[in-house]
Amino acid sequence: MAIDTWQLTHFPLATNQLELKQQQDKKPKQSIRTPQYLDCNVYMGNLKMQSFSPFSSLSFFLLLTTPSFVKTALTQDGFCSAPSVLDADSDSSTQPLYWKVTNPTLSPSHLQDLPGFTRSAYKKDHAFITPESHVFSPLPDWSNTLGAYLITPAIGSHFVMYLAKMQENSKSGLPPSGVERFIFVVQGSVVLTNMSGNVHKLTVDSYAYLPPNFVHAVETDAAATLVVFERRYSRLENHVTEQIVGSTEKQPLLETPGEIFELRKLLPTSLAYDFNIHIMDFQPGEFLNVKEVHYNQHGLLLLEGQGIYRLGDSWYPIQAGDAIWMAPFVPQWYAALGKTRSRYLLYKDVNRNPL
Repeated sequence: MAIDTWQLTHFPLATNQLELKQQQDKKPKQSIRTPQYLDCNVYMGNLKMQSFSPFSSLSFFLLLTTPSFVKTALTQDGFCSAPSVLDADSDSSTQPLYWKVTNPTLSPSHLQDLPGFTRSAYKKDHAFITPESHVFSPLPDWSNTLGAYLITPAIGSHFVMYLAKMQENSKSGLPPSGVERFIFVVQGSVVLTNMSGNVHKLTVDSYAYLPPNFVHAVETDAAATLVVFERRYSRLENHVTEQIVGSTEKQPLLETPGEIFELRKLLPTSLAYDFNIHIMDFQPGEFLNVKEVHYNQHGLLLLEGQGIYRLGDSWYPIQAGDAIWMAPFVPQWYAALGKTRSRYLLYKDVNRNPL
């Protein structure tokens, strides 16, 4: 193809590109492959490093008009996508209730390549305990059971909170004399028996309160996980507690004046009981209206969802499987985030004079 002098003088860029195009047409065509998750920072950085010469301008134009590139750009992933929260939870409807407690989104296995990293934190008025920090060891007096103590009096609490991972053919021990116990099933099922021969099967979302010095046993022939609270019972004259067995779904919703979350209490509110266990539900975007500061202590396990928990002057992203200890008078507040309901289980001491 002939190119006259006038064309070279007035359109040098066009003629140079035309020659390049003719040379490229003679070369074997190569398909442009775009990875499933294109590294946005690397790719855009490479573009910035290139000067937009006539060659790079033409190459960029050809890249944009390549069908495979356009297809990637127009899909829901776009150029620089991250895995969707919705995709990650797309099969949650087929999973057992509270499965994220034992299979958290950000699990310990995800952090193996980050030596020394943990989301856990401990301060004088609170502790934030995440799964990658759990240390399991055989539970005293239990058989075939590993336990991770999350809260103990060593940090200033008046109660104990721990996870009990029961294996095949495992059995619980008894708490020390004068100590009451509350168990809540988060995975699997167990059988509770007492000295009278009464038998109860506890499945996920079921619970039991065992009074102090109450002879009982929790057994299972398959893997199960419990969250357990224990404290030395604070007696009141003429008041006695009794064994209680129940499930969350059978407890009524209670009024929460000034708040929008849903509340269930798993134990009676009568004076005999010196603590209660609350189940609190928040839809995405809901939050505590009251920025609480009070004398009660709390032990918390997030059963579902995710959000932000304020403790003192610290703000913690929290997900299912995370646990919290709150000392008396630590400022506390929660907001639910994400796409699904948040639910947490909360220990609270009640019905006793702080003195």
